[in-house]
Amino acid sequence: MDVLSDTMAALRTGRPYSTLSERRGRWRTDIAPYAGVGFHVVLRGSCRLIPRQGVGEPVDLAEGDAVFLPHGTAHAITGDSPEPTVLLCGAYRLDRSRAHPLLEDYPEVIRLPTRPGRHAALAATVVLLGDELQRPGPGTDATLPALLELMLVYLMRAWYEERTAQQADTGWCRALADPAIGIALRALHADPAQPWTVAGLAGRAGLSRAAFARRFAALVGRPPLTYLTWWRLTLAARLLRESDAPLSAVAQRIGYTSQFAFAHAFKRAYGVSAGRYRQERREDHERVSVWEATTITGGPAAAG
Repeated sequence: MDVLSDTMAALRTGRPYSTLSERRGRWRTDIAPYAGVGFHVVLRGSCRLIPRQGVGEPVDLAEGDAVFLPHGTAHAITGDSPEPTVLLCGAYRLDRSRAHPLLEDYPEVIRLPTRPGRHAALAATVVLLGDELQRPGPGTDATLPALLELMLVYLMRAWYEERTAQQADTGWCRALADPAIGIALRALHADPAQPWTVAGLAGRAGLSRAAFARRFAALVGRPPLTYLTWWRLTLAARLLRESDAPLSAVAQRIGYTSQFAFAHAFKRAYGVSAGRYRQERREDHERVSVWEATTITGGPAAAG
């Protein structure tokens, strides 16, 4: 089980957005905070990203640079040049009511070069996405969402590659790479309905119960069974958003033998009943509009 892909699939809501725009002269685009993650790629020219006050220093971006904003941070993009600047921008909505510790591990702004020799898969996806936006044709409605999904995966993977190269030894970068904890995380994600115990997970990881519990909590940020409960309810939220399955079926799929126990746990975690959550998320989805895509990317929506 690919924990990274599994996590993002569970947190994602709605369809991703993307735009391709050209700017010249002196220009500025202000982008409001967003309940999701976003990116900008400079296909031609240069510009500067200015994070919200107190988040960080301005980031100068040259041709081939990508910038990833995993927390939907408010920011501005500016430029001042007679030569055109071509920007590829995109955004993904996330369910921020249950932020994953994986995302909490990311800084507000991440600059990632996509020039030849750096993050080849990300660079190739940028080219494909840019071409599709410039020259849409038969199948574009299917191709764009698929390419945007690839962009998100490769942006996240590129950051992990950067952390690994810097020998970062904390957070989820280490948890996913750790032989023992990685095995336990993959087991939990592969079969969340299994009646897992700390001892059983420790056996999978090849550690004593106490050593496993300490190591898991240190790297993941919460004890094993606390994380399991969090993950089960995150999956339940996705099922409620995306399916019409009755609550009893949702409870069973995530490992609750009692619908009452599931309902109680869900309300405690989300602050509303499972039924109310389903209704509110569907109403919220219906309110997503072209205006939102314009606000996120600073230009008219090209996909979504």
